Formats: sequence, structure tokens, C-alpha cells
Amino acid sequence: MQMPPKMLRAMRAFLHENDMMAYLAMMAVRLLELHRVLKPTGSLYLHCDPTASHFLKILLDAVFGPRNFRNEIIWRRTNSHNKLSQQYGPIHDSILFYSKGPGITFHPGRRPYLKGYVSEYFPYTDAKGRYQSNVLTGAGVRTGASGKPWGNYNPTPKGRHWAIPAKLLDELPAEDRAKPTQELLDLLDERGLILHPKGEDSLPRYKQYLSSSDGLLYQDVWTYQSGTKGLLENSPEGIDEDVKWLDDDDERMGYPTQKPVGLLDRIIRTSSNEGDVVLDPFCGCGTTVHAAQKLSRQWIGIDITHLAISLIQKRLRDAFPLIQIEIIGVPKDLDGARALAAQDKYQFQWWAVSLVDAVPYGGKKKGADTGIDGFIYFKPDGKRTEKAIVSVKGGENVGVQMIRELANVVDREKAKMGLLITLAEPTANMRKEAVSSGYFRTEAQGDFAKIQIVTIEELLGGKKPHLPWAAPDVFRRAKREMKGMQEKLL
Repeated sequence: MQMPPKMLRAMRAFLHENDMMAYLAMMAVRLLELHRVLKPTGSLYLHCDPTASHFLKILLDAVFGPRNFRNEIIWRRTNSHNKLSQQYGPIHDSILFYSKGPGITFHPGRRPYLKGYVSEYFPYTDAKGRYQSNVLTGAGVRTGASGKPWGNYNPTPKGRHWAIPAKLLDELPAEDRAKPTQELLDLLDERGLILHPKGEDSLPRYKQYLSSSDGLLYQDVWTYQSGTKGLLENSPEGIDEDVKWLDDDDERMGYPTQKPVGLLDRIIRTSSNEGDVVLDPFCGCGTTVHAAQKLSRQWIGIDITHLAISLIQKRLRDAFPLIQIEIIGVPKDLDGARALAAQDKYQFQWWAVSLVDAVPYGGKKKGADTGIDGFIYFKPDGKRTEKAIVSVKGGENVGVQMIRELANVVDREKAKMGLLITLAEPTANMRKEAVSSGYFRTEAQGDFAKIQIVTIEELLGGKKPHLPWAAPDVFRRAKREMKGMQEKLL
């Protein structure tokens, strides 16, 4: 499928050349490729804010076809917003849901009913539990068994026919469910499931019981409601609490556009099966791939920044200690590292930080007086958290001054250690200066050189700096997922 040129030209004529048009042009070619690789049973969910959703929907209609538009899902992304005094608080994002074709994988879950709804609509109780009275017939006349009389009841004069719901048939043994309609009604009546009317001119109804699996099927508005804990039937959670906006410090990774795992969990459960492949072409800090791994899906994540890749690696290894990850597009040798450093020094720094499992410094470019590219946290005594400063140098000219600057940053930040990662081979004077900085002494793990130097070539060869590595519960990390299948991954 190709994007209609007239449509893009029309959008450009309307928007002119600006950031929005550049974004839409970028998205257009990517949506075409996503449509190409999507399986016939697959779906696409595009998360956006209301400033771009209407333009993106035009693009999606052009690529997927208007008939394959399924929903615009409204997701409440925050509790409240006092952005401006002349508009309502902007607290939602849009998720545009499209399918490749008509035969998609789709099995949404249910939200528990409100207790007030249950009291109002399931007002009756017997030995089996709460129930409501529901119709046993459907509209329209039938000439087969479903249109014939049963006992004293004849649905035909009323323009109806017998319509026994599948849930009611589940009350019967499997071998009885294929019997003629009138025999089925007899069996259901024997079990006390038919409600007979008092008036002679009415048709019978049936008892529809409230089961623990009942609830409201997911609709297209996903909005957690504060203060609703205890209001749901058979659930301690609040309304839509599984997709609540991100406010859990244990889940935050420090990435600006991070989404809660519960949101992606709901999407993946609904539109895929175990073993299916989930693709996130803008995977950021890895929430989608985290949810996919947790739900035993295969997955592919794509991002253009080494900061994102570094965060994802750390997140997945924290959550799934047995996981095996293949990363494509990162330097594999010294020449690749040199090429990345020459192309973009900040991408090189983020990649280098990931080689020692450090936490990237705030996702920001290093300032002239900061001297920090990452942190490594550890608990030398098993109680108090300490940190090591990571500094990355991608140039060919290195010298003693770099060691002195790192030592000053370590003292300024009240850190215990410093690690210098260099692309170039350090000089003998640099190594002497590092040794002269002394040691960080621990009772449990021994002594560690306060300032250490490790080269990119050494790291690629498997060498690790001599550091008191963090205990499993030390610093902000993804919660470890307790599940059996942690190894399967694409």
C-alpha cells in the first residue's frame, strides 16, 4: 500500500513547513512499513496526545483504510492539570487502534461491576447467589424448533422465538446441549432456572446469575477513578486501576514519556496470544517489551538512542534475571566504537555507560562543569547505598588532567569511587595518578581503587571494573518479575 501523494500534499498546503508537518512526514513512511510487516490478524496501537491525534488519524486512514479503524481509546494519563486558566485540564492521551484486516486477534478483558450496579440490576438472591430476570426469547419469527410452542407458551404470535443463551446452556451437561429446543427448556426448568410469569399472556424468562468472572467488557475510555477502592464487586481495586497513570516510584525509570506497564499489559493481552510477536518501533525505556516478556510474548523493540537501549537492558535484566537479549546496531568492536564516537559523542557516552551496567545521568547532555555520564550504585555494608561516578572520554587525546577532574567530581558529589571509560589507551601517568588517589575500603568486600580506568577495548573483551557490585535491592530498578518463562525472547 502507498500513501496517496495528494493527501500529503494537501496536509503540507494546510500546515506549511513546520515541526508538525515534519513529524507527520516522518510518521507516514513508518506507518507504511508497519502496515507491511503486520500479520493479517495483527493490530496497531498508536499512542499520541490530542495535539496530533486528528492528523495521525488521517494518515492511518490512508495507510490502513477507514474500515480498519477500530477505536480511539481515551486514556487518563494524570490526576489533574492546572496548565492554563482558559481551558479544561488536559489529562488524557489518545490511543488510535487500527487492524490489518477484519479477522484480528481480539479478546478484551472485563472490569468488575460496581457494587451499586450489582445491587440495582441483580436484585434477587437464591441458594446459588445473586441473579437478574432476563429474556428467554429473541426478536423475529422462526419456523424451526425455536419457533415452536413449549408447554403453554408460544413465542410466534408475539413476533419472537426461543433464544437460549450459551451461558444458560453451560448449566447443562455437555451431552445434553445439542438436544431440541423444547427438551432443553424442560431440562432448564427442572433445574429451577426458568422464571414463569404470573400473567397468561407473558413469556417466561430465565435466571441470569452473577458469576465471579462477570463484569463490564473494556470500553474505549480507560480512566482510573481516584477514591473508588472498595466500590467494585469482588475486587479491592478502584475503577481501571490496572491502567492507572504512572505515579509509582518503584516503577519510574526516569524516562520522560514512560507509560505504566499495566496500560501495555491490557493492550497486549487483548490483541495478541502467547507466543505472538509484539513490535514497538519507538520503545523508549522499554515498557512495551517489559509487558510482552511478562506475558510470554516474543518481542522486538527499536529505538534510535543508546540512552534508551541502555535503560531497556538494565530494566529487563533487573526484572528478568535469566533473560537473553540480542542487541543489533550497537558497536561490536573497537572500530565500531570509534565510528559512533565520531558520529555522536553523546550517543557514544550512553552506549559506553551501558557496558558497565551504570545508570545514565538523567538522560541529559553533560554540562561543562558536571563531569558525570552515569552512576553505579552499591551497598558495601548491605545497608547504606553508595555511588560511583562514571565519566566517558571518546577522544584520542587523554591525559592526567582527566583523572584529576574525575577525582574532584567524586569529592564534590560525595561519591566513594570514580570510573573513567576511555576510547584511547590511557597513559602511564594517568594510571599512576589514579593509583595515587587511594582506596575505598569496605569490611565486607575488601579494598577498591578509588579511581579506576578501563578502556572500551577491555570492556568489549569482557573485562569489568573492580567495583562492589550492587545487591539485588539497591537502587531504582524494574521490579523483578516472578515467572517461569524468562528466557524466551526474539
